[in-house]
Amino acid sequence: MWQRRRGSAGWWWQQGKGSVVNTLEPQRSGIALPSRESEISFLVLHLPSLNRFLLLEENARKRIVCPLDPKHTVYEDQLAKHLKKCNSREKPKPDFFIQDINAGLKDEADIPEQLVPISSLSEEHLESLIRKLRKASEGLNSTLKDQIMSHPALHDALNDPKNGDSATKHLKQQASILGNIEKLKLLGPRRCFVEFGAGKGKLSHWIDIALKDAEKVHFILVEKMTTRFKVDGKHRKNSMFERLQIDIQHLCLNKIPVLSKEKLPVVGIGKHLCGVATDLALRCLVETYAASCEERNEEPLAKRIKSDKTEKEINTLAKEGNEKSVPEKWTPVAGIVIALCCHHRCDWRHYVGKEYFKALGLGAVEFHYFQRMSSWATCGMRKTSLEASNITTRKDNQNDDSEEHDDGGYRNTDDSTESLPGFLTVGEKKKIGHLCKLLIDQGRIEYLQHKGFRPALQYYTDPLVSLENVLLTALPNHSSSPKTSV
Repeated sequence: MWQRRRGSAGWWWQQGKGSVVNTLEPQRSGIALPSRESEISFLVLHLPSLNRFLLLEENARKRIVCPLDPKHTVYEDQLAKHLKKCNSREKPKPDFFIQDINAGLKDEADIPEQLVPISSLSEEHLESLIRKLRKASEGLNSTLKDQIMSHPALHDALNDPKNGDSATKHLKQQASILGNIEKLKLLGPRRCFVEFGAGKGKLSHWIDIALKDAEKVHFILVEKMTTRFKVDGKHRKNSMFERLQIDIQHLCLNKIPVLSKEKLPVVGIGKHLCGVATDLALRCLVETYAASCEERNEEPLAKRIKSDKTEKEINTLAKEGNEKSVPEKWTPVAGIVIALCCHHRCDWRHYVGKEYFKALGLGAVEFHYFQRMSSWATCGMRKTSLEASNITTRKDNQNDDSEEHDDGGYRNTDDSTESLPGFLTVGEKKKIGHLCKLLIDQGRIEYLQHKGFRPALQYYTDPLVSLENVLLTALPNHSSSPKTSV
């Protein structure tokens, strides 16, 4: 007999034991029909017991695209009801949401008009851009220091025979980032780790395991999109994690209760923080949060628990070489450790190194083309004879990085090497791509230095593990952690 099924559209017909046909969704019963017309014909001809009036009435209902999210449809006569419960409806904004607080100043005069793709540029124009790039990058150290490290917390996971290539590569990166955090003396109690672009939250998870029973350690995981297969349920029972679904562009850390009440120093971390998200995170930490705390001259918990030594006592201890006994001057941001990637996704409006570019005589137009050319360092190279032996490995990397990248991390765009004029060799284009990345990162270095930090760039993993293998670290100038070279 025909009957309605709870939660399903259409009418269902019992066709033998455990077999049903749905008038609107026949594919769910294993019957493949080529079109809606075929479906109706099938039902009318082969299932005469169906009341034809009910079928036509059901078929006459019109489905429209949801105005809140075009990815799904809804019956037109149920639109008002659907809008009240649609998952894409606008929800009340939390206190820590402040529109465009980390976006940077928008100068309409700086924003270029519609620019043509690099593949459409004339050879003369492209040569002019490359000359500007090489002149601007003169004096920059293009050979970064290797800081490929590991950490005992991941020893068992790294040696698990059940790991595939993808899992092993991600674990190696997480272990190296964790090792660098420890080397900078940022792995300790009484602090809050803010992971930007957290995704599944694995980096914070391993930091939590490494810290074991350290007291007053909080984790804030910031992610714009809903994420599947999170590791949030695998943390230790007494761990203090909070996940925020918000765009970094609108995040005000001062308004997050745990930071406003506990006043713990913040350590900003991120693994493969794509393009513009890095600039938004840096501004969120050192401009929006740190500047606000300093203006209010708040005394944090980390400072209150330190012994009350006079300036004279501190200087005496320092002269005696007993640096561990010297209390550190408190700072809202204790350090920054971010693995960079996807420079082709940078945006001039949000870029923190504008002043650096302008000082070099460069502007929004040059920045646009440099960030596009940065993709030459990581894409479009896999089919060349020079790297034929590494094709399999590079393709694995492309798939592996999909955990952190919406588009797989590397992409074949109209700016890839195959679509460009042939006056440059593959090797030259790759070097130019790395120069573009270095110049963009140098703007971030200058920004952090201006804000009172000691920043550094280093390689944190082998390029066979990830082509995006540069780690940005920064410590406050008065920190006692060891200095690192830029």
